[in-house]
Amino acid sequence: MAHQINWLFVLQLGMALFWIMTYILIIMQGFRDRAYGMPMVAICANISWEFIFAFIYPINDIQRKITMIWFALDIVILMQYLTYGRKEFKKYLSGKLFYSSFFITLGISFCIILMITHEINDFEGKYVAFSQNLMMSGLFISLLLWRGNLKGQSLAIAIFKMLGTLCISIASYMYFKASLITMISVAILIYDWIYIGLVYKLIRKNSSHINLRTS
Repeated sequence: MAHQINWLFVLQLGMALFWIMTYILIIMQGFRDRAYGMPMVAICANISWEFIFAFIYPINDIQRKITMIWFALDIVILMQYLTYGRKEFKKYLSGKLFYSSFFITLGISFCIILMITHEINDFEGKYVAFSQNLMMSGLFISLLLWRGNLKGQSLAIAIFKMLGTLCISIASYMYFKASLITMISVAILIYDWIYIGLVYKLIRKNSSHINLRTS
């Protein structure tokens, strides 16, 4: 008799690998373009969630290890923001204001996530995770539109982000069937498709400009 496939484990592994690849690609693209690849608020929310659910309220051994890997990668992304973001915002913010705004946002994000965890008794962190994922999808679109270029971004980043979220969304629907999380998951998928479309459009636009110059 064949063993039943543990779909929850498969989807959890898919989520972990796709998000790890997303973070690695953001880091690689950031060093290549000398630009940060994740918006500030998303960095603060991610690192706060990962610290809380890796070190304060670990969900389980497997997820704790996954979360610790995400946390380590996000530290690199944070350093890229503090390094390259300072140069990008030099015209608008003084160094003191740039750094203080970041650490204030980090502190507020940490406190809010911790309070929500206690307020709604969500020690698996799922409601906050999906909510900040939705916020992140919107922020990636905003960053792309604000810059008007692909600095720190790529089509692979956009696709892996969507696939990672899709895995955990399917797992949540199959095993928890929480209406709010399902609604947020659908919204994330819509925004991720918009983000992929915008990245692809910019790639096509850049490629047509290169062809015009070389023709």
